[in-house]
Amino acid sequence: MTDSKIRVVVVGANGRMGREVAKTVLNDPLLELVGAVDRSLDQVDVGIVTGYGETGVLFSTNLGETFVRSNPDVMIDFTNPNVIRDNVYTALDYGVRPVVGTTGIPQEDLQAWDGILREKEIGGVVAPNFAIGAVLMMKFAAQAAKYLPHVEIIEMHHDQKLDAPSGTAIKTAEMIAKERQRMEQGHPQEEEKLIGARGADFEGMRIHSVRLPGYVAHQEVIFGGLGQTLTIRHDSIHRESFMPGVAMAAKKVMAIKGLVYGLENLID
Repeated sequence: MTDSKIRVVVVGANGRMGREVAKTVLNDPLLELVGAVDRSLDQVDVGIVTGYGETGVLFSTNLGETFVRSNPDVMIDFTNPNVIRDNVYTALDYGVRPVVGTTGIPQEDLQAWDGILREKEIGGVVAPNFAIGAVLMMKFAAQAAKYLPHVEIIEMHHDQKLDAPSGTAIKTAEMIAKERQRMEQGHPQEEEKLIGARGADFEGMRIHSVRLPGYVAHQEVIFGGLGQTLTIRHDSIHRESFMPGVAMAAKKVMAIKGLVYGLENLID
């Protein structure tokens, strides 16, 4: 290992996303896995769990102790909103750059993290979606909204996802809202026979959430115009789809000061 490698701790490394992240770090020549944290495992080699082979990096259940022992540059965290807040504040206390893929984080936390990061003159990344194709979908959708302002969003995820709508859907709607004026869609006398049938309302556009086993992460942005429709869709059929974006964020965060929200802000 050389000093030029970016030293990474993966939190939630025994989860479905965490294992993919750990393997990505282990396979990237510019990254070095120096720690793995998970509340379910302790003193077990990460490589044995991920199928990579022995690495000498052992799981720990204590994040602070892992930071002290491994002296990382970056923490990658794909846990859940119930624990991510404490994890990020712990990382900030130790001067470790957070790269976070958890959605549902309150705006006040994002603002607080940005302030602390700027004081410490280091960077952080929070992204609703690390799949580069999904980021392109959001950018294309924002561009299309300039010409086709009538739009609805349908996002589909596995049935273990805790938040709805997804962070990607909300981020897409935010990007679209910047490109069109607020407008009420549909018939002005429209009536829902069942509450929620028309989905959530965001600046006049509708967002629909589907939760079923078999899905990973999918989204359609459907535009309607005179005599035409346009559908922009992205499908993540495996969690490895997020990994190129995760690796890119872990590298680019080293040159950032403050918090970057959204992977689209890291794409040239």
